[in-house]
Amino acid sequence: MRILLTNDDGINAPGIKALWQNLNAIGDVFVVAPSFEQSAMSQAITVHNPIRVDSYPIGINNVVGWSISGTPTDCVKLALETLLTEKPDIVISGVNSGSNLGSDVLYSGTVSAAIEGALHNIPSIAISLDKRKDADFLFSAKFSVKLIKKMLQEKIPSNTLLNVNIPSNCNESDEEVAVTKLGVRKYTNSFDKRQDPSGRNYYWMGGQITDSENKEDTDVFAVKSGKVSITPIHFDLTDYQLMKTLEDWHMKI
Repeated sequence: MRILLTNDDGINAPGIKALWQNLNAIGDVFVVAPSFEQSAMSQAITVHNPIRVDSYPIGINNVVGWSISGTPTDCVKLALETLLTEKPDIVISGVNSGSNLGSDVLYSGTVSAAIEGALHNIPSIAISLDKRKDADFLFSAKFSVKLIKKMLQEKIPSNTLLNVNIPSNCNESDEEVAVTKLGVRKYTNSFDKRQDPSGRNYYWMGGQITDSENKEDTDVFAVKSGKVSITPIHFDLTDYQLMKTLEDWHMKI
């Protein structure tokens, strides 16, 4: 099995290291990840600057690494179109430090890297752990290996990926899984207004999450309830019901 592994936290992040340390037991792992953190880059690609590519010494059998100066999407595109001599069997993005739930997937570099894999008709998966500080990625990595094996065995439709979010307190003796739809994430106090030493205003983006709208079948609710959330995502954003309405509009213009 040929595995392409990337992330948006950077190639030195502990989440991606936990994955390559476990994935090398089931296949040849090719790590192509940003040289520094590229969170919240969505599907951005680098078009106005050169992209630097450096080999990254990993020191584990069956694992080869490259450090990329670009975005998560750049990493997958470079890997598939330039760096790898053969098409991988799967694209894996993660393990991300912090969840990627609900409407936040639209901003996520982690999810977007997996989307790029799906755009190339390769089974793809994004994996996130709902914890940022003092995170232990061992369970996330072991669970991911099990899920990846099953995913490749059963097959999923082309142009579809899995978005997986793992609660911070989940472990092998207390593992519950929910298949979910995307929830909604909203933020209050998103911008903190500050002043620099010269008296000019600037803004720091942050905010507090408000998840009150989410029902039991959403990823947000599942992770809050201590369950691993698995959400199938595709990137056809067409509103087919509204198409019919617009066709009626057209007839009346």
